[in-house]
Amino acid sequence: MRQHDGIAHSRDLRAEGFTPHEVRQAVRRGQLQRVRRSWLLTPECTPERRAAAEVSGRVTCVTAARRLQLWSEDAPQTHLAVPSTSSRVSGHGRVLHWASGPVPVARFAVDDPLLNVLYHVARCLLPAQAADVWEAALRRNLVTLPQLRRTAWRSSAANGVLERVGGFSDSVLETRFVAIMRSCGVEVRQQVLIDEHPVDGLIGERLVVQLDGFEFHSRPADRRKDLRQDARLALLGYTVLRFDYQQVMFDHRYVQHTILNAVAQGLHLGPRR
Repeated sequence: MRQHDGIAHSRDLRAEGFTPHEVRQAVRRGQLQRVRRSWLLTPECTPERRAAAEVSGRVTCVTAARRLQLWSEDAPQTHLAVPSTSSRVSGHGRVLHWASGPVPVARFAVDDPLLNVLYHVARCLLPAQAADVWEAALRRNLVTLPQLRRTAWRSSAANGVLERVGGFSDSVLETRFVAIMRSCGVEVRQQVLIDEHPVDGLIGERLVVQLDGFEFHSRPADRRKDLRQDARLALLGYTVLRFDYQQVMFDHRYVQHTILNAVAQGLHLGPRR
């Protein structure tokens, strides 16, 4: 049962060619343990998946997020998604999630799909905490921002978290960048016109900062336009630093370090007269 991560429903085992006699023999030898008659577990099965089998549910929310390395805090209770018809399930030592996530789930699954995990996280945690989990999923490339945007969440809590991590219009990305700069004492002027073209940020007189949104450079023409703009500014005597969505949202220390080094070199100052 290695391919099942130590747990399988008896129907799945029968479909794979295991006879009832073979299963009974494995249970007698202690190789398998039967839970709720139809679930079969090996000694390697995790306590979380065992708890899911005991309620015919799925591991979800922060319990699943912790396994996926999206959440680091200890959770004393196991979070499980259970069918709405499971009215007799005990919640002792468990947090039960009755709502249905956006992704259909196989009848005998014991692990919730990632989008359902994010759905329950949004409904269970504080918005800022849930946003941390969603952002971690984006950082690890487990999900994409377009995918999050296209998902029909059917939850005000999930839509609220999406606004925090997915509503990155240029103005919101700029706001995030300005906040990073203010935290280290650097003032930024936004949307300054230079040679009749706006720049995202200007530090001092000569340090230009351009910000590329999450879906930047979707076309080669966009990339060429940015390169032409950078070259034009350089020829006018400006230093241009360009940061992308990932850096601004998830690597603010790099952004701070780069800007502070540029300021230390005097790249924000105008030419001496």
